Amino acid sequence: MSFPVQRLRRLRRNESLRALVRETTLDPGDLIYPLFLCPGEGIRHAVGSMPGVFNLSVDEAVREAEEAASLGIGGLLLFGLPDTKDEQASGAWKDDGIVQQGLRALKQSSAAGKLVLIADVCLCEYTSHGHCGIVVKSGDSYEVDNDPSLELLARTAASLANAGADIVAPSDMMDGRVAAIRSGLDAVGLTQTPILSYASKFASAFYGPFREAADSAPQFGDRRSYQMDGANIREAMREIKLDLDEGADMILMKPAMPYLDVVRAARERTGVPIGAYQVSGEYSMLQAAFEKGWLDRDRAILESLLGIRRAGADFIVTYFAKDAAKLL
Repeated sequence: MSFPVQRLRRLRRNESLRALVRETTLDPGDLIYPLFLCPGEGIRHAVGSMPGVFNLSVDEAVREAEEAASLGIGGLLLFGLPDTKDEQASGAWKDDGIVQQGLRALKQSSAAGKLVLIADVCLCEYTSHGHCGIVVKSGDSYEVDNDPSLELLARTAASLANAGADIVAPSDMMDGRVAAIRSGLDAVGLTQTPILSYASKFASAFYGPFREAADSAPQFGDRRSYQMDGANIREAMREIKLDLDEGADMILMKPAMPYLDVVRAARERTGVPIGAYQVSGEYSMLQAAFEKGWLDRDRAILESLLGIRRAGADFIVTYFAKDAAKLL
């Protein structure tokens, strides 16, 4: 049958009807809130390119986490800004690293401790050169040396899990990192710690504001020799399969908005939990439009997140987590 017997508008007449037949839902528990931890006490340093985002000392991060928990947000994704940086990224894997300190403090909070605590596993915030692995000289230039980097990534993951991370999330894009991390965790008895792999992380212009927030811009070159080419979806599926074969329990797509086709393709090919990261550039772009009055803030926040869920993401890492939770 067709019009006038079929009238699809019948089920759109009011909010109750629309809610009854809604295919995709969004809940605060679907959201993961990123936090940037820095040394000190009582520090809330505003990130200029990301309105509403701060570098937080551990005590302030606990307060922020307690608010997130009260809003029903699902968890936190933790990044660190160390006191000092070196070529071995020692701030990433030492027992008293800034994220390790934060994890212990969060676990001691009765409210914040209920959140799923996800620790990013990468070296870029901790290396003096800002790359995600060990750098070696190759002729007249430098390159990231894949295999020696794996040991440090595995050491970092074990240190973070020992400090209280519920999930470790490698974002470095070194080949073989998931297998190295799984082996390293298992070797020290952390067999129950899940790995959330940034399985398809693309070399993207949308990471710019994050590099201010995390103080992680590379000091030379760029990351296109290890992060993925944005033109390649088949390669993304190969990356996902390899990471799952190596022991990843969950996968994360990054960025979200420009790569929703990748999220959908991953959803159709695998049954594991999938997350998508609404990255800093996506957040800052929307914030700029809000400041200009070009977009309805509340509707645009929820619509952007609903679109990511509709593409197939089970959960979303977003700087809008608190705002969205309040709206929901």
